[in-house]
Amino acid sequence: MAALPMVVRDEALPSRVTIYEVGARDGLQNEKKTVPTDVKAEFIGRLVDAGLPVVEATSFVHPRWVPQLADAGELIARLDLRGPVAFPVLVPNERGLDRALEAGCTHIAIFGSATEAFAQKNLNATLDGQYAMFEPVVDRALAAGAEVRGYLSMCFGDPWEGAVPIGQVVAAGKRLLDMGATQLSLGDTIGVATAAHVGALIDAFAAAGVGADQLAMHFHDTYGQALANAHASLLKGISTFDASAGGLGGCPYAKSATGNLATEDLVWMLTGLGIEHGVDLDKLAATSKWMAGHLGRPSPSAVVRALSA
Repeated sequence: MAALPMVVRDEALPSRVTIYEVGARDGLQNEKKTVPTDVKAEFIGRLVDAGLPVVEATSFVHPRWVPQLADAGELIARLDLRGPVAFPVLVPNERGLDRALEAGCTHIAIFGSATEAFAQKNLNATLDGQYAMFEPVVDRALAAGAEVRGYLSMCFGDPWEGAVPIGQVVAAGKRLLDMGATQLSLGDTIGVATAAHVGALIDAFAAAGVGADQLAMHFHDTYGQALANAHASLLKGISTFDASAGGLGGCPYAKSATGNLATEDLVWMLTGLGIEHGVDLDKLAATSKWMAGHLGRPSPSAVVRALSA
């Protein structure tokens, strides 16, 4: 059984947090070696068994863009889309939405940019032009009864543009929410955010009428700041956090990027703060160790390493 931290509850923090697990999609999408569909399906099943309420499964993107996710349809067919666990899928355009809806998906995510440079490089669109691409996707998804989540990337810094003005991020994010997204995930895509910056951005959204209940945070640990940034977010009332089992993933635009905030590291902190999350740390860490074996390298998660020692 895993060691656990002593619990010291801070009543100023949320009493419960939802962990939005992204390891199966964001964590695996940049792997050069193809991960078999059987392994992905077992990975997702293990994550569900560990108690994660949301497991982002895959993306209906053209295989030429992301070869690792070419099996999206086959993978979704193996999941129980009518059960209590949500299995969101990322869709880049209307064709991706068609495939997702045909597969029976009821949770859709779109991936926008807070900067001009990233919009052009990742979406082949301008900062303003991306919304014309998203609008029919969101409208049709909502009409089909699906929930829509909006990701916003480069919220804290951009490798081509540098610092990103907070007002620019708020304006970009509000456009996704106004379009009909029920939740907005703010991405520290290259891992450069620090705690005060995080707090200032959340405050700016609040001043623009966007409450903490509409926001999620998506941190990368490139510079070792992900947990500090998560705690700063908790202080502002954020109660949904994206995380990746074992810290899988990374950003191709950031040198030495170490990947997403590790779910185990987040769970350890939340447990110590007395915040409910519903995740079995033993099962989760065992899952990440198992997946690390399939990928042929140790998990970057500090908690997984500590529990495996």
